[in-house]
Order: sequence, then C-alpha cells, then structure tokens
Amino acid sequence: MSTILNHLKQHPEFRKINTSQKIQKLIDILPLKLKKGIKFAYVKGEILYFVLTHPVFKLEFEYNKALINSLLISAHLANIQDIKFFVTNKREKKQEVKKVEKYKERSHGIFENKIANPKLHKLFEEIRAVIKNS
Repeated sequence: MSTILNHLKQHPEFRKINTSQKIQKLIDILPLKLKKGIKFAYVKGEILYFVLTHPVFKLEFEYNKALINSLLISAHLANIQDIKFFVTNKREKKQEVKKVEKYKERSHGIFENKIANPKLHKLFEEIRAVIKNS
C-alpha cells in the first residue's frame, strides 16, 4: 500500500500533497516555543507563509527567521525564496460538545391518563412506553 502511495506522490499532480507534507515536517522540527504559535502554513509562489495565532509570536518568528531559513534545507524546501509571517484576524468557531446526561429512570410509568384529547392521550402513552422500556 505504501509503495503505491509513494509512487503516486512522484507525479506532478500531487505536488501540493508533497509540499504540505514538507511544510509539516518543517513545523515538526521547529523549537516548541515557535511551534506553539503556528495556526498553519502554506506556500504561494516561492514564499512560505506562516499564519500565527498571536501577534507576540510574529515578533518571535521575525527574531528566529535565520533559524527557519536554515531548517528549510533539512525539510527539503530549498525552492523557498522568502518567509513571511502574519496573524489572522478571523477567530475560529469553537464547536460546543453537548453532553447527554444519562440517568436512571426513577418512574415506572404507572399513572392514569385521563386526557380526553386523542392526540395528547396518544402522546402520553408514548411517554409511558419510553419510561417502561428504559
């Protein structure tokens, strides 16, 4: 399986996959203090762009630009001519995870259903069935 994937990656159509893997390799070999500030990175033309999470990281990246340039060769990104850093203004939407609380049903479904309306009477009987099955 991996030989097939390696063969496919050699084709020019999959250049973006190779580039994104090389960028991820570069991010992995960066020091932890830099790695924490990266939201994502991409290449456009011959420029490598780092999208950062906070303006403080932009200063840190500018200070360590020579280090990043030296690591480009080890990540096989030699065709990069310049590196730019910026902080995005868009905030990520946080997805809320709804917790489903499970509890032991304390009712046994024993109650009188004196409702005259047939729709409501049927609804209460469905509720009784749910209670008895739980």
